[in-house]
Amino acid sequence: MKFQTKNVHFQEKITANEISKTKPIYQTSAFSFQDLEDMEDFFQGNKDYLYTRLGNPNTDDLGKGVADLEGAKMGVASSSGISAILAGVLAVAKSGDHIVATEDLYGGTYQLFAHELADFNIDVSFVDFQNEKEVERAIKENTVLLYTESITNPLLRVENLESLVALAKRHQLKTMVDNTFATPYLIRPHESGVDLVVHSATKYIGGHSDLSAGVLTGSFELMEKAKAKVVHLGSNLGPFDGWLGTRGLKTLSLRMERQSRNAEALATTLQQMPQVKKVFYPKNASDKGNGAIVTIDLADRADVYEFFRQLDWVKVVPTLAGVETSVTYPVGTSHRPIPEETRKRLGVTPAMVRISVGIEDEQDIIDVFVKALKSCEVHE
Repeated sequence: MKFQTKNVHFQEKITANEISKTKPIYQTSAFSFQDLEDMEDFFQGNKDYLYTRLGNPNTDDLGKGVADLEGAKMGVASSSGISAILAGVLAVAKSGDHIVATEDLYGGTYQLFAHELADFNIDVSFVDFQNEKEVERAIKENTVLLYTESITNPLLRVENLESLVALAKRHQLKTMVDNTFATPYLIRPHESGVDLVVHSATKYIGGHSDLSAGVLTGSFELMEKAKAKVVHLGSNLGPFDGWLGTRGLKTLSLRMERQSRNAEALATTLQQMPQVKKVFYPKNASDKGNGAIVTIDLADRADVYEFFRQLDWVKVVPTLAGVETSVTYPVGTSHRPIPEETRKRLGVTPAMVRISVGIEDEQDIIDVFVKALKSCEVHE
């Protein structure tokens, strides 16, 4: 070999003799074959990988890992929570179909359902899922799917999944649940009969605020359809993000246990603060805890802008679920796409703050919020 050739081909071939303690990162766009017959084996179903958009060991690990925890047959990883939601929807709905969705959901999901799905000629009705009769009235002849969140964002309402599944079965509909806030550590919707479960793995699955990913779980039949959508729409997850998600998933139970315990302690304290009008925190979400999100509505005597300025080491971000405690402003970020009249009806106010509680010391977390609340009080 001349220099230029050796410069490219200096690496040793991969062998099965070197076994890593952790799964290697298959940071490759494609996989190599011995000859044309060897490549043809992929198309005959005798080999797993050809091209990373079609599949990769790291992204498959993430889908399988979440599916195992959710109690599902199969999981598919994608580039984001929204892309996973879209793949799930398109696995069930086609042009001319109708979906009934809860009105108290994440703003990004609302944007997808209210606007983007229209380009697919899929109609969506948003209703109050606390009122089963209203949900039933919204069902049409062309309805195919009921969509909700296990713990809603940002009001933290715990959905009655058993009731929803029973309603769906009466009308021969599929159900889909965003389980991001609860994670399978707290709630496993498939055990209640839910067909599709979706996660923004960017949040608690990854857990360290260093990746963007989504995971959808369900039956083999639905997942094969969803995976085809991920592949053909180009919303596949990259190998490194798949590896990061799998690494984060291994500590999910440890993080959720600590974060949920911290969140409950914070919620209890904030209920006693005169600067807080209302605390939203789930009750009886599961026997392992009630989640790591606390939402508060500040009283009129508190200046919300000053509250954010007084939070010291707490990070102000547009997202949630890292190991560090953080806060966001739903009206200005996550729920910005939702019409103002809908926000008002739901109670998502300009004084609302969503707190994502981390793994820090419980008393340190409480102290920083108590101090910020006392410092933001308006004195006439």
